[in-house]
Amino acid sequence: MGIKPLYYSIDHNRLIFASNTQSLLANAGVDTSINPVGLHHQLTLHSVIPAPHTILNGIQKVRPAHSMTFRADGRVTEREYWQLSAQRPHHQMDENEWTEAIYHSLKSAVKRQAVTSDVPVGVLLSGGLDSSLLVALLAESGVDNMKTFTVGFEDKPAEKGNEFEYSDQIAEIFGTEHHRFFVPDSQVLTRLVEAVDMMSEPMVGQDCVAFYMLAEQVSKHVKVVQSGQGADEVFGGYFWYPEMYNSNEPDDVKRFASQYFDRDHYEYLDTVDKRFHGDDHTSRLIRTLLAKGQADEYLDKVLKLDVTTLIVDDPLKRVDNMTMAWGLEARVPFVDHELVELAASMPLSMKLGSFGKHVLKHIAKARLPEHIIDRPKAYFPVPALKYIQGECLDFMRMVLLSDTARQRGIFNPVYVEKLLSQPERYYTRLKGSKLWHLALLELWLQRHVP
Repeated sequence: MGIKPLYYSIDHNRLIFASNTQSLLANAGVDTSINPVGLHHQLTLHSVIPAPHTILNGIQKVRPAHSMTFRADGRVTEREYWQLSAQRPHHQMDENEWTEAIYHSLKSAVKRQAVTSDVPVGVLLSGGLDSSLLVALLAESGVDNMKTFTVGFEDKPAEKGNEFEYSDQIAEIFGTEHHRFFVPDSQVLTRLVEAVDMMSEPMVGQDCVAFYMLAEQVSKHVKVVQSGQGADEVFGGYFWYPEMYNSNEPDDVKRFASQYFDRDHYEYLDTVDKRFHGDDHTSRLIRTLLAKGQADEYLDKVLKLDVTTLIVDDPLKRVDNMTMAWGLEARVPFVDHELVELAASMPLSMKLGSFGKHVLKHIAKARLPEHIIDRPKAYFPVPALKYIQGECLDFMRMVLLSDTARQRGIFNPVYVEKLLSQPERYYTRLKGSKLWHLALLELWLQRHVP
């Protein structure tokens, strides 16, 4: 599934490899020029650069479910050892049978990924369906001395900064030792730079700093935690899946791009300097990946693409980087490959029903309060980064207009000025700030490739 990353750099004389790019960049001679294919993916696929590419020409990464053999004479061979099928089984099952099968598979994954009984089990608890269900299934499996952790930030007029009221309820219901951490806005930018230093690749998920700061505190109590990442991709929880499902667009790539791409190719050309102009690398890649393997329906293709490619970089790598920065291992039961295989063969109605994640909500009915199950999807919100104004806007302006950024010259200055003039006007289809995407990439480069 690609849950743990593996990067490498190879030239005529040597092969070096590591679990992060920072280790490779510590070696002299690694080519740190910008990879135009990686840049296109970075600014189109929500900062996801599918393997083998990265943002740098001199560093590549091993594809999920692949092995690579490097020989002394310079020959390199790559072998794919697993593929996900998204086809219905010959034996038809009804809703209750599917629910029972997913329940047993998920419970088995949760139990298998729990640490031994004499060590406390930790859960990153947002108070949403996914992490709350993990707590319920761990308790059902007889896990004692469970510790749960959540983080919250200052509210903004348009959004609450924490989900404490929900996580507190789950902790009380299941009797966990609950820890919640509140982060004032004054700490966000300071700690953001630290979080960027820990990123193997530039990641625009605004909750990176939340996971980073939460992991710091969690690591003082446990060394392994379970996290709910992957549930939305595996079980169809995101808002754009129904839009893709209901679309009448006949072209597979356009149908996907219209709901997911941060920028279409013409806007990408407006975004970057002319020396990075070229082919529409992202559309070509998505067309290839959607056509790969076996899938019954269009949305089966999309979910298979998401689970085997996009999820690897966002959110799995994001959580892995931010937790491992503090020596904390985050395990992700929803991405257990046996559970993923079973879910991929399940009818789409078991995913898209109930406004997404129908089967998980069905499982949760006997285990969680209704208001936890039915409430809108929860994140680790960081309003100070989502609604760009004041100090955060000043910070992004400083990064993008710095001498270093101008000399690097990745972005078209006219496009940058347009975003800076009205930062809260320009958002992607996934509701991300286009200004933040540019600032984060430039900041990552300044911290790692000065």
